Amino acid sequence: MSKVATSRGSRVEEVRLGLLTDLTSGALPVGAKLVNEIELATRFTVSRLTVREAVSALVTAGYLERRHGSGTYVVGLPGPRHALDATLSYTRMIAQAGMKPGLQLLDVQTRAATRQETHDLDLKPHESVRQLERLRTADGRAVVYSVDIVPERFVANVADKRFKRSLYDVLASIDEPVVSANAMLLPVIADGHLAALLDVKVGSALQRINEVDFNRGGHPIVLSTEWHVPGIFELRVNRRP
Repeated sequence: MSKVATSRGSRVEEVRLGLLTDLTSGALPVGAKLVNEIELATRFTVSRLTVREAVSALVTAGYLERRHGSGTYVVGLPGPRHALDATLSYTRMIAQAGMKPGLQLLDVQTRAATRQETHDLDLKPHESVRQLERLRTADGRAVVYSVDIVPERFVANVADKRFKRSLYDVLASIDEPVVSANAMLLPVIADGHLAALLDVKVGSALQRINEVDFNRGGHPIVLSTEWHVPGIFELRVNRRP
């Protein structure tokens, strides 16, 4: 991917976040009509194509709706929802939901990959991985416990302390952004370990997500297992024909 394409991607994100701010602040209430692409392009100093991509993302997320011959309207406001058809930083998602995000780095270790990890991450024999155990909070409440495994060759020069922030941001900073993912959702029951971490009762229902993230070269770069506390975020799947 060229630097031009990468730059446009960041500008799309800038416009998307700017419009999300309008939604959460009340500047764009439900029912409001979005100004046209030319006005938005002028406001954000970007191209109409960049505006179109940012607006499309918000349409997909369910915040905006295009009405043929009329325009684009606000149909929903940002809340604690996660659309599973897109890769999304949980840190940003929590902030966009109006809550204060927190991230605790519980453990980091570099170790040999297991046979299954070697297969899932398309590693060469005897390659090492960096394993991260982290706990995300929203307004101080534990919401997601995750174990993320990254091939060591990608993060060999990344200090452990840098993983106290969004993993997607860390990977983007070393020019290895996550661009797609495959995820599987499974209902599970909290054992003693998970119950203690997520401050729930043993036997409580949790939502587990097994995910593989891919970089722009199509190579698997993160193998994640996440346990979500139900009722904090609505996990939505957008299906396309």
